[in-house]
Formats: sequence, C-alpha cells, structure tokens
Amino acid sequence: MPQTLPPARTNAEARLFLRLQPCHVCGTADCAFRSAVVTVDGELASRYSGECAGCGTTRQYEFRMPDQVLPPPTDTVRFGADNPSELLDPGMWLWYSDQCARQVPERGANLDDRGRRAARHTLATALAAVEEVLKFLPDSAQAVPATAFSSMDGRAVYEREPGRFTRARLEAIRDHYAGTLSTW
Repeated sequence: MPQTLPPARTNAEARLFLRLQPCHVCGTADCAFRSAVVTVDGELASRYSGECAGCGTTRQYEFRMPDQVLPPPTDTVRFGADNPSELLDPGMWLWYSDQCARQVPERGANLDDRGRRAARHTLATALAAVEEVLKFLPDSAQAVPATAFSSMDGRAVYEREPGRFTRARLEAIRDHYAGTLSTW
C-alpha cells in the first residue's frame, strides 16, 4: 500500500477527520461525502468523495484500510483499535470530546426516547474521543508528550491548557463520562 495514503482505522474515524477538513477553495467544512472501497496501486483503500456545499468544488480523500476491519459497535462508539490515530492528534480528539460533551443535555432534561438515544450517543462519542487521547500516552508517561501534537489546531488546544493532557485528568474525564453514560 502506498505510504502516501494515511490510515483510517474505522469509518467513524475517517468521517470525523472529513468533517474537520475545510474546503481548500472556500473554507467551509460542509460536504456530503460518499464512500467506496477502491484499489490503489493494487491494494484496497477507502475513498470518500463529494461536492463542497459552499462552492461545489469536488473533494476527495483516500485512506489505507486497516489490516483488521473493526465492525461498528452496536451500543457504543469506537474510532479505532488500541493504536493511536494517525489522522487526528490528541488535541483534536480532546477538542472534539469537549464539543460533544457540551451538546449533552442535563440528565433530568425532558427528552423523548429519540432525544435520550441521541444524548446517549453524543456522550458515548465524547467518551470514545477521550479514550483516543489516552492512546497517545506512552505506558509509563504521566502526560501526553508535546511531540504528539502534530496539527496547528491540536497544538493550540494543548498550548492553552497543557494540564488537561495528564494521565490523571484524562482518566478522570473518561471515568466521569463513563459513569454518566451508565445512568442514561
């Protein structure tokens, strides 16, 4: 497989990456991507293509497929196996977790079944994103290394609050989300 194609561990990870990519022409991130399995240099790859909602520019991304395809779980959210993402750095994962957590209504909110399912899924997504940040921690490290932040946006998240990337803080957030999720 050509090393020029970045690996996407799951469809969920690829789709999140795509939602965060602005159009190189107009800057909007809104694009309805379609996916297909294709062959690139004799190897299977995932191709996502669509037209930018802002300007109509054709957008296309290709990703290496993982050796082992992980089926989507039925009751939780999973972005990848045990290895850290190569598409998103830990700053972007924590930023996304924060975005999801802010969308979850208070536990006592008056929600119908559909609203409760949506809130539960959003909280499960926040939890899965924090779990992704934890994958960047070396076994004996007490904090995500500064070298793990490879994007400008991810590095900015880190530089604003580097203390949020300690093992203790990340595990506390993970445990809080998991505990809250178990009560939904």
